[in-house]
Amino acid sequence: MKKRKIIIAIDGFSSTGKSTIAKELANKLGYLYVDTGAMYRAVTLYAMQQDFVGKGYINKEKLIENLQNIDLKFEYNQKLKFSEMYLNGKNVEKEIRSIEVSKLVSMVSAVPEVRKKLVEQQHKMGAEKGLVMDGRDIGTVVFPDAELKLFMTASPEKRAYRRYKELLDRGHEVTFEEILHNVEQRDHLDSTRKDSPLKKAPDAIEFDNSNMGLKEQFERIYHMALLRIEKNA
Repeated sequence: MKKRKIIIAIDGFSSTGKSTIAKELANKLGYLYVDTGAMYRAVTLYAMQQDFVGKGYINKEKLIENLQNIDLKFEYNQKLKFSEMYLNGKNVEKEIRSIEVSKLVSMVSAVPEVRKKLVEQQHKMGAEKGLVMDGRDIGTVVFPDAELKLFMTASPEKRAYRRYKELLDRGHEVTFEEILHNVEQRDHLDSTRKDSPLKKAPDAIEFDNSNMGLKEQFERIYHMALLRIEKNA
């Protein structure tokens, strides 16, 4: 008998490795992977390009007026084995991972109209199930009925170090102190925003990976997914 597909929601703090685990899990299960963080980052990049947002300011009215001009889509890269973000037809996967975007994305994602637009798109993506989606409010807002919910966490220092290494590997010039400040600032903004704040769903499994390698993380989470799929067969 063919097993019924499920939705796997992975929420948590920034730089906890949500996207890395979610990509690998989707590949292993043959599911669709959606990086909602990339969607918010792409909207932030657009807002930066149009000067709707910058250090210490955001023009919400102009951003809301122009949401209809933002076209987002994922295209699967066969060579890299994951889907890349395209903004208005252009591959922006590298640009959206910059520290500049990281500093502003929480401000943009706090705008209710932005969240409404992206959540509508995310609902469409999950209509057929067989989906792994990571973000901040997947298990609480986007898919509150997801069959498996995880909430990823780790100490701010551990997360900052991971992000610091990642950016250095991509050729960005940053300092550890700058990244740690950004991580702590994003934690505060994400957790205290009025619309869909970052919080653990009551039925989510908390997963602290402060002292855990990627291989161990993946094996544990993959096992959880198989059990949940079996339960929903």
